[in-house]
Amino acid sequence: MGARLNALASGDWLTRERVVRIAAIAGIGSLIVLVWLFGWSHGTLDALGRPLGTDFSNVWTAGSMALEGRAADVWSWPDHFAVQQRLHGKADVDVFGWHYPPPFLLVAAALANVPYVPSLILWQLATLIPFAWMMSRLVPRRETLLLTLAAPVTLICLTHGHNGFLTALLLGGGLMLLDRKPFAAGLLLGCLIYKPQLALILPPLLLAGRNWRAIGGAILSAGLLVALTLAIWGWPVWQAFFDSLALTRSVVVEQGSTGWHKIMSPFGAIRMGGGAVGLAYAVQLVATLAAIAAVVWLSLKRDSVAVRNALACAATLIATPYVLDYDFVVLLPALAFLWIDGQRNGFLSWDKSLMALVWIAPLIARQVAEFTLIPLGLATALIVAVVAIRRAAVRSSPSRRSRAAFAR
Repeated sequence: MGARLNALASGDWLTRERVVRIAAIAGIGSLIVLVWLFGWSHGTLDALGRPLGTDFSNVWTAGSMALEGRAADVWSWPDHFAVQQRLHGKADVDVFGWHYPPPFLLVAAALANVPYVPSLILWQLATLIPFAWMMSRLVPRRETLLLTLAAPVTLICLTHGHNGFLTALLLGGGLMLLDRKPFAAGLLLGCLIYKPQLALILPPLLLAGRNWRAIGGAILSAGLLVALTLAIWGWPVWQAFFDSLALTRSVVVEQGSTGWHKIMSPFGAIRMGGGAVGLAYAVQLVATLAAIAAVVWLSLKRDSVAVRNALACAATLIATPYVLDYDFVVLLPALAFLWIDGQRNGFLSWDKSLMALVWIAPLIARQVAEFTLIPLGLATALIVAVVAIRRAAVRSSPSRRSRAAFAR
């Protein structure tokens, strides 16, 4: 038992061969699932009778409504649900609400020019391939591409037809470029206006680091996206979006219509355990402020860039009350940043094993939460944050013993 604990603590059990073997098994399992869902599909419905890509149903239909001149109706749930039902030819098919601000409607309208199933495949490839390329640039090792494509969270994002790859590409790419090409980094980060609940960390991060060029780039890209939506559809789409926020907050966030086991935030964890809405908001506020404070602290240090970037990815998930498992794709670049720092400065005890847990956990996080009420998904984001903060704290400690921990 002692030897096994020592192996877990040191991470020695994570040999290259074992990592590749585990990732290969996960990748083969992912391929089997995808072949089954598509191979036994019927029209736009998968083998289980759900829309192929599930959540992509609301993206494609929102785009089709915009192309028909009904852009503002996208935020009307009855109107949008009716279009989804007509698309799939079933009155009782699963339908999905549209809660995005107008910039994402630009993407949806472009995708709706292609029939539903080819559009779904195009959408996922067009975001997964650049994201995988970015990961390979971040950690230029042969294993990187396998670990990215075979990650359980990658399968989750693919089966949901979601935008997790796009979010991780914008956030991870922006953080990767932030200190070398700040203006380009800002352009990427500003595009996260399409999913603003995942951008709460960015203003404190950029302001604390005095990244004025990045701030300028972010304002420019976000402003251009807003201006483009106004030029194409006018103010009515923004008015419809703002009018929909109260209903979204009440039904989706506070009542958890998505399912509490799917909402992997501090807010969701409290509500899943039976806590009141007020208590959940209070816990979320504390978590958000703590995440911001940690990111600001590491931004001010300026000597732990990779650790700061890993923390920023984790804090992005912790700081919002509404986040689901497909959004946890952003923890893949977080793991890459931790790996970079570990290669440069050494790993602390338990770092490698905890990182392995974060990689594999999405495979069962939703099921664990549903049947045990244990928020495993949230725990993975907290683990990344703790590992990053611990590494920075130990490195900053004047204690000889603390500095020696990296050497061991």
